[in-house]
Amino acid sequence: MKLDVKSMLERRYGKGRVPRLLLWYLRRLFHEDFLNRFFEKGYTGTEFCDKAIDYLGIKLQVEGEIPSGGPYTYVSNHPLGGADGLALLLVIGKKGDVMLLGNDFLTNIDGLRPMIVPVNKIGMQSRTLKHGIDNAYSGNTHILDFPAGQVSRRNHGVIADRRWSKTFLTKSIETHRDIIPIHFYGTNSRRFYRMGRIQQILKLKFPLAMIFLPDELYRSQGKTYRIVIGQPIPWSSFGRDVDIKSQVEQIKNITYSL
Repeated sequence: MKLDVKSMLERRYGKGRVPRLLLWYLRRLFHEDFLNRFFEKGYTGTEFCDKAIDYLGIKLQVEGEIPSGGPYTYVSNHPLGGADGLALLLVIGKKGDVMLLGNDFLTNIDGLRPMIVPVNKIGMQSRTLKHGIDNAYSGNTHILDFPAGQVSRRNHGVIADRRWSKTFLTKSIETHRDIIPIHFYGTNSRRFYRMGRIQQILKLKFPLAMIFLPDELYRSQGKTYRIVIGQPIPWSSFGRDVDIKSQVEQIKNITYSL
């Protein structure tokens, strides 16, 4: 098990498309050696998440409990883009099998691959991805979803998720899954939010802010994060005659109020 930034980027953008100087910088930014020292231990699944949190020296303060039964759909804000995913997979995974609907980049990490349902690829892959999401929700495994689809951004001085996708709610109603909101407390560096703002202003298709996420994970070493788990919201409580977008916004507000 090894992180190879060059191979990962070539698979996504094509061979020879990434300049050498940029590749050198990205290897340093991704902390390739630091992460590979952990990856070479060969952990997978929940153990991978448990050992990764320990490797980073992260402490978790969990309020509320993961209920028995299910399967459930867990929805959370997405403030960090690395440590939050690992932490929530660990907390939920202690109660049962869990799958994360996440960026397809995560499938490059062998230890996480069994827990990832990729949702970000486009084009000819889209039907396959939809099939994977449908299968995940129809199965007996807990689902962890970050409905914002991307890491929280700063807007007018407030760091919060952007609009949440409705998929988690429509699929939960369809498959009779109760929804459990989780509020994860944490922030990234000022640099990360500046990069996100630059990306927005310049309307860049290249995920400028995203490439700094491995460095944000590296910077999370030794930090303590608070996780608040809410009460299950019955899937049957969502009326068919109510606008789905307003119901999604309601769940988002509940999450942030925890």
